[in-house]
Amino acid sequence: MSTVLNLVNLPNTCHPPPPCLLSPSNKFLQTKPFLSGFFLARPVTPIQRCHVVRRSRVSASLMGNLGRLKRNLQDVTSMNYWVVRDYYRLVQSVNAVELQIQSLSDEQLKAKTSEFRERLARGESLADMQAEAFAVVREAAKRTIGMRHFDVQIIGGGVLHDGSIAEMKTGEGKTLVSTLAAYLNALTGEGVHVVTVNDYLAQRDAEWMGRVHRFLGLSVGLIQRGMKAEERKFNYGCDITYTNNSELGFDYLRDNLTSNSEQLVMRWPKPFHFAIVDEVDSVLIDEGRNPLLISGEANENAARYPVAAKVAELLVKDVHYKVELKENSVELTEEGISLAEMALETGDLWDENDPWARFVMNALKAKEFYKRDVQYIVRNGKALIINELTGRVEEKRRWSEGVHQAVEAKEGLEIQADSIVVAQITYQSLFKLYPKLSGMTGTAKTEEKEFLKMFQIPVIEVPTNLSNIRIDLPIQAFATARGKYEYVRREVEDMFGQGRPVLVGTTSVENSEYLSALLKEWGIPHNVLNARPKYAAREADFIAQAGRKYAITISTNMAGRGTDIILGGNPKMLAREIIEDSILSYLTSEVLADDIDDNELSQKVLSKIKVGPSSLALLARASLMAKYVGKSESKSWTRKKAKSVVTESLEKSQTMDPMELQNLVNEQSEMYPLGPAIALAYLSVLKDCEAHCLYEGSEVKRLGGLHVIGTSLHESRRIDNQLRGRAGRQGDPGSTRFMVSLQDEMFQKFNFDTEWAVRLISKITNDEDLPIEGDTIVKQLLALQINAEKYFFGIRKSLVEFDEVLEVQRKHVYDLRQLLLTGDNESCSQHIYQYMQAVVDEIVVGNSDPNKHPRNWNLTKLLKEFMAISGNLLDESFSGITEATMLQSLENLHETSSIDMDNFHLPYLPKPPNAFRGIRRKNSSLRRWLDICSDDLTGSGRYRTSINLLRKFLGDYLIASYLSVVQESGFDDGYVKEIERAVLLKTLDCFWRDHLVNMNKLSSAVNVRSFAHRNPLEEYKIDGCRFFISMLSATRRLTIESILQYWSSPMESQELFVS
Repeated sequence: MSTVLNLVNLPNTCHPPPPCLLSPSNKFLQTKPFLSGFFLARPVTPIQRCHVVRRSRVSASLMGNLGRLKRNLQDVTSMNYWVVRDYYRLVQSVNAVELQIQSLSDEQLKAKTSEFRERLARGESLADMQAEAFAVVREAAKRTIGMRHFDVQIIGGGVLHDGSIAEMKTGEGKTLVSTLAAYLNALTGEGVHVVTVNDYLAQRDAEWMGRVHRFLGLSVGLIQRGMKAEERKFNYGCDITYTNNSELGFDYLRDNLTSNSEQLVMRWPKPFHFAIVDEVDSVLIDEGRNPLLISGEANENAARYPVAAKVAELLVKDVHYKVELKENSVELTEEGISLAEMALETGDLWDENDPWARFVMNALKAKEFYKRDVQYIVRNGKALIINELTGRVEEKRRWSEGVHQAVEAKEGLEIQADSIVVAQITYQSLFKLYPKLSGMTGTAKTEEKEFLKMFQIPVIEVPTNLSNIRIDLPIQAFATARGKYEYVRREVEDMFGQGRPVLVGTTSVENSEYLSALLKEWGIPHNVLNARPKYAAREADFIAQAGRKYAITISTNMAGRGTDIILGGNPKMLAREIIEDSILSYLTSEVLADDIDDNELSQKVLSKIKVGPSSLALLARASLMAKYVGKSESKSWTRKKAKSVVTESLEKSQTMDPMELQNLVNEQSEMYPLGPAIALAYLSVLKDCEAHCLYEGSEVKRLGGLHVIGTSLHESRRIDNQLRGRAGRQGDPGSTRFMVSLQDEMFQKFNFDTEWAVRLISKITNDEDLPIEGDTIVKQLLALQINAEKYFFGIRKSLVEFDEVLEVQRKHVYDLRQLLLTGDNESCSQHIYQYMQAVVDEIVVGNSDPNKHPRNWNLTKLLKEFMAISGNLLDESFSGITEATMLQSLENLHETSSIDMDNFHLPYLPKPPNAFRGIRRKNSSLRRWLDICSDDLTGSGRYRTSINLLRKFLGDYLIASYLSVVQESGFDDGYVKEIERAVLLKTLDCFWRDHLVNMNKLSSAVNVRSFAHRNPLEEYKIDGCRFFISMLSATRRLTIESILQYWSSPMESQELFVS
């Protein structure tokens, strides 16, 4: 193994590693072919290793040249090559105006934004000014943050502006690329959203890249968890808003639950214009299986979960229940059903009056699928979900449908309230709301077909600025997990002996801590980065150190962390760490509580950063000022506040000239100018750290760069590629190795046949802990991985197809809500009139037949239903109408040859109140009559006209009676409209919530129909449409009943409208 690892930057001679860093018995690993296509790793001594390395150098070089030639041919024949080549015309245009833009003063450069907006107003398009705008942003970035866009980054900006996904390798500067497209599209004034995967990255990018946009005169907003509605509204109103995907989704849902237009935070009526989604594959694909839910509480079942958990402990796997890992489902056997019913003392688990089946099933799922320290951790008496993609704890997220309560019961925790869905949306549906959508990621090409099919967005591979020289070593497969982790330990030990930094990617907290314990046994210092609070609190420190010499980092899914590992260390973060170590203890008495043994950390073997005399003097001065400030405040600051003071000071160092800072220190010497003093100290320490990191980085590069070890294949090649991408950033050397065992979860979850590999290993050697590697094994493993990808693609495709049904319904409901919230008073009244007419239409059409004489209609039921919705609103003259009177009127009407629609009423029946005075109300009545005549609700038949006239009469009577009562009440028009708006929103929200519950139940129920050879999706569409029509009908009826009841007795109905 090490023979190949050291092909990067091999020294002229082979020197054994320092003996103090290796155990006496340590041996290196050599891969030797044992069968065509397979290799077996055997231990060799360091001297043997040197000979093997020399022999392999020529063959490795030849194979590398052939591989590069093959890749070049593939590139030239691919569509991507010609698309990128076309973007170079944009690069030439940008470069052509760069000198002209460079000659502008700061004020002239800032004035370009106003110029561009004026040109847009005159009719120019964004395409007309794209090259010049990109050149302006490039120059602004150079002046504000000291970074100039490379030509390939200009290509990336063009890809984003065109609404495509830019695939850019790790370290290629995706964050900087986003400024190009964000600035250009923000010129329209309709708002641009830059969406990241977490709050930390959103804040970092808003502060860092926001300086470029603010310099050019654009406003920059930031959405963070915990912000108040007023702050959110202000930030969404900015030209460019940085946020994370979950905050964006929940703000959209909350805006569609609010009952007051003042509480809306997004840019309604057009909240979405253009979005740039960072790590777009993570957001739209990995998170695509988890819909965003806003839930309400329902407490009635809390006591059942602990009982079900006890029953689940009694049941035995494969005896009382069967487990399907792939589907995450359990099925009770006959023995299991009998035992559960006996334990619960019930005759039927599925009894509607005493339902236990759901609770027992959830308890079994919690037992089998939801593992502590894998899917969740327990902290402060709560079960907190671990995001499987990023390894972060998500405190606000809970599993739905009773699963989270089942996990709490299993752990013996307090059961939180059951949740009922009040609003939901998937990320796919959310981002489809953008007229123009683009994204950035390091790994999306393998999922291009999915992006094209689901979102009609192509993936464009942007070339790297420097050639990628990373070496991806062959995958090694082990029969057992024990053997795999032992070889991981040996490889880490080997790299540590050479001084190379190592990143080990694991799939769970449990695995990361197992490997950590293994390294501790062998005395290898290392850092652990997982969801445990003690590690998460020092995440920034660990990432800053991960590229340093001798640094070993074990991480859960490092691929989702969004921070580059810089060889030699991150100077800015290391300088910040030095400042905080010197300052914080004087400002706060609060100590960072963790139980990490510093003797086990990589820090004990990392080289110390030499801080120069001038830096020490400035640190001493800043520390002295911090000491005086701390005394004056009695060290009452929290650690969070103290760190925020340091952060603000560091920001000053980036925005102010050192001379300005020195002047501030001198001018305010009697007032203890802590901020400027910290900023000056930081700038000096930063220079020392940059020099140290540059030297150490060159050492690490000479040794071969960062080595990444993956301890398991993920369910997608893309996730593996993200982990590989941590090595070899920006043309740096590096290497990667994946080690898998046939006992890994993926093989068990998908029931893959791995016996052939176990038998193969057994035939070759008696030791099952030895690995096999080679082209054949790689092809087999990738085939299994592709099958897993296809399976999950099917799940996501099904979810999207099912959600498309709900998407149409959601759009109708949310558009209606926004119209009611943001529309004028007259629009609410028109909705009330439309609802009244629609309710009357349903009553009349449901009790009549255009092909039958009115005597065969159900006139008794018709009158009863009409009187029921009208309540006490109708006068006594109408309440005395009988079936005979109605029949006589309809017969007379049928024989009438002409009708005056201006003064229309049915013969023998009372006239409607004279409420249709004024042009507007008369026009409204006439429009309703025209709608009645033109719709197909009645159907064709001899008595069609009679039915339509009856609809017109009853609708007019109901609406006129309502207007008359409102007018007699004496309330002002504004109050009346607020009551109408409140009733409309409250009933709509109530029925929409119930509809979501019914649709979720339906999505589970239709799968059973596949056994009857019926398409579940088609069944879902048909029944979902029927449910939605029923919901709208019920909404209209309850709205009218409630509004009429209110005006019949206003004082008794106040509680209806208390929000």
